[in-house]
Amino acid sequence: MDKPQDDPNIVDGELVDETPTAALAVPSPPLPDPDYSEGGVPSFDFVRDKIENRYTTSLGATDVAGLGTENTAEALDKKIADRDQAAKDRLAEIRRSMRGE
Repeated sequence: MDKPQDDPNIVDGELVDETPTAALAVPSPPLPDPDYSEGGVPSFDFVRDKIENRYTTSLGATDVAGLGTENTAEALDKKIADRDQAAKDRLAEIRRSMRGE
């Protein structure tokens, strides 16, 4: 019988300390945020975008809540009633004109 040392399928290896090379590399300094200057001051475009974003969000929230819009239930009911009354008045006018009045 073959001894384990004589087996051709066994490969002799060497244990190596696995120190990652990334840990040895010097880390690059973090890049500054493109929306800020080196001193930490935000750019005008960044501030404007942030304000516009907050404004449009508040408009959307107002629309969702139904506040500050003319499309409330009472306003829609009044529009329907006004349209129905205008239709009745126009129909009465057409009938008078057909009778010759």
